[in-house]
This record gives sequence, structure tokens and C-alpha cells, in this order.
Amino acid sequence: MKKQSNNKMIINRNFLKDNLRMEINFLNTDQNKGLPAPPIEKPYIDTQKITKLSPPEYCTNIKKISLIDSIKKRRSIRNFKNITLSLDEISFLLWATQGIRGKRQLEYAYRVVPSAGCRHSFETYIAAINIKDLKEGIYRYLPVEHALVLESEKKYLSDRIIQATLGQDFIGNAAAVFIWSSIPYRMEWRYGLAAHRVIAFDIGHVCQNLYLAVQLISAGTCAIAAYNQQLMDELLGLDGNNEFVIYLAAVGKI
Repeated sequence: MKKQSNNKMIINRNFLKDNLRMEINFLNTDQNKGLPAPPIEKPYIDTQKITKLSPPEYCTNIKKISLIDSIKKRRSIRNFKNITLSLDEISFLLWATQGIRGKRQLEYAYRVVPSAGCRHSFETYIAAINIKDLKEGIYRYLPVEHALVLESEKKYLSDRIIQATLGQDFIGNAAAVFIWSSIPYRMEWRYGLAAHRVIAFDIGHVCQNLYLAVQLISAGTCAIAAYNQQLMDELLGLDGNNEFVIYLAAVGKI
């Protein structure tokens, strides 16, 4: 049993190394085969409710904080006040974590966070628990339109989030939970088997921006990597294969 455990440990450690890159012929990737790139954003249907978001500069609650102070004060917060987040504040946080900067191209779009090959394999979902002008439910961020699309209304959302995160009660007191899914093929199209390691890198860039941005609106966050994969995927209506939850973070006023 110990040997089996050690073997798994070695496999997991090797995942962190870049040895695989030496074994891959990148001429065989779908990009180099001339196959079309996957869309940079999941489509939505016309019948879904769309909420347009204001540009980040319209958020009147943003404080003047230097980058040095934001870095110094960065920490995980697990105690939130029972205060509503405004739609402008959510808009600012969404832009700060996945917003598009500059002109969008057909196959890619530069964003405010880095991504290997500019592939940005993530979708951002918001579990809206206490957000002004938003019904309780699951929303998805549309970075191209800078808008939210309602995926599903959910009753007892905070309880369901707590259950899906293995009983972490503080999450239920958040005003919103940012939930990031990965669509691996966006990265696999370019990098093949080398895609998955850089997906793990990229999600760290996204969440770090959230940690810095929340301080400008007198809020806090705590990243969460411990959850029941099946329950989280089911909560968002994901298939668990072509798209699945990879990371989440609770956000609330402090």
C-alpha cells in the first residue's frame, strides 16, 4: 500500500515538471493541423437573461490604494459582513480577473491576466448570494460583451455551495462566490498534452488579481481548492469532462 502511495506521489510530482514538452511533437496539435480554434467564450442562447455591466471606471466605490499597499495587505478572509455587493462592484471584479483589453481578434483576445498562448481556457461563474439587482442564482460572465448571463436560478444557494465545498460554512456568508471552470480544449488545441500543466498556472494568475482587486472595494476573498467535484459541476450544469470546475473564491464585504 505504501509503495502504491509513493508511486502516485511520484506521478503527481512529475506533473509539475516540464519533461513532457520534450516528448511532444507540436506539429501534431490541432492548431498546426489547421483546425479552427475553439471560441474564446461559451455561446449563450437568445432566451437567456443578459445583464449588461458598467465599465470598471464607473464603479464609484473604488478606493485609491497603491499597488504596494494592495500586495502588503493581501490575505485570505473568511469572515464577511452581511452587506450587499453592488452590481458595479461585481462588474469591476469580473473585469479585473477576466476582462478583455484592446481589440478582440477572431481566435484570441488579450485580457488583464496572462495566459499561455493567449488561450484563456476559463469561464467565470458567479454564485450570486447577496448582490443588489441580481436574483439568487448562477450567472456566467461574458467577457466579450462585458455582461452576465443567467444560467439558472437557485434556491438555498448558500447551503448548496457549503455542501459542495465539503462543509466550509464561511462560504455561505459570502455575497458572491467566483467559480472558475476550465474548458481544456481551448489550451489543448494549441499545446496538446502539454496543455494541462499551464492551465494550472493560469488559474493562479486569475485568482491573484481577485485578491488584489477586492481591497479596492473594501471587500475580502478566500480561494477554495477543496470541493466535491461532482457536486460543483452539477451546480453549474457542467458535463465534468469537456468543462469542469477548477477553482473558486468567496467574496464579501469586510
